[in-house]
Amino acid sequence: MAEPMFLKPVFHEKIWGGRRLATDFNYNLPAGTIGECWAISGHPHGPNEIENGEFKGQLLPDVYAKHPEVFGNPQSPVFPLLTKILDAEASLSVQVHPDNAYAEKHEHELGKTECWYIIHADEGAYLTYGHTAKTREELKEMIEKHEWGKLFGKKPVKTGDFVYVPSGTIHALNKGIMALETQQSSDTTYRIYDYDRVDKKTGKKRALHLKQSIDVTTVPFKEPQLNSTVEKAGDSVVTTLITQPDSPFFSVYKWEVNGHLTRQHEHGPYTLMSIIDGQGTLTVDGKEYELKKGTHLIIPATVKEWSMDGKMLVIASESVE
Repeated sequence: MAEPMFLKPVFHEKIWGGRRLATDFNYNLPAGTIGECWAISGHPHGPNEIENGEFKGQLLPDVYAKHPEVFGNPQSPVFPLLTKILDAEASLSVQVHPDNAYAEKHEHELGKTECWYIIHADEGAYLTYGHTAKTREELKEMIEKHEWGKLFGKKPVKTGDFVYVPSGTIHALNKGIMALETQQSSDTTYRIYDYDRVDKKTGKKRALHLKQSIDVTTVPFKEPQLNSTVEKAGDSVVTTLITQPDSPFFSVYKWEVNGHLTRQHEHGPYTLMSIIDGQGTLTVDGKEYELKKGTHLIIPATVKEWSMDGKMLVIASESVE
């Protein structure tokens, strides 16, 4: 099969979501405050349907399981990555994710290391990112005393920034930020603080997970230092945002297509692509496919080279196994 797989997004309502996924990406959203577009997902909480080609109408995790050759015969028993677009109309809960070992033991799924490409940030927007505790005992004491202002770190962000969030990092997207998230395929989140919000559907505050948060938070916090690289390809620009050894689970790239750009798989057997802005065409094996803002697809291992023409901003990723 020498063709890309285009995917139908899955949308999730969130207490902190809004409607910008409709206005900014022209998605046909269900009613409610939609916070997440699961764009490329094999996770059981939101698997994508393939929209074209040989596997049209099938779910991504089923194709991954039944046709491993399409993905280069990978080692992972589950599709390992999950790409989302997040719309933070309000701030997300302050949270932390476990690593693989803790998640496997307690949640029976992968851990969750993730990263964000900031699609849009309002002026003055910031992340909750990191913490000030020097020991786990100090962390536990500050959490138990609800010393949130003293504990949580702040990181200003602007449109176009890239932020890496390893498992064990206290973090939150805050109000006025839209981000593309590349993460391990996990839906485990431990909430530390949720602004005492009440869920309108249940009339209750959302559950916190303080013991688990204390267990999995990395102490002390040290912000990762990333070694991104930039190369010109004619009038187009290719930026490697993160790869090994900085990231053990995925490589992430930004492709600024201005005219023409040809690519091959770099650090993995297949490549995930999300069109963040602009439009153009994708050519695979002599066949052209339309690309536009909000399109998400996988270039399988059976495709060795592809080209793009037009003017587009693409965030791509590959699983590192």
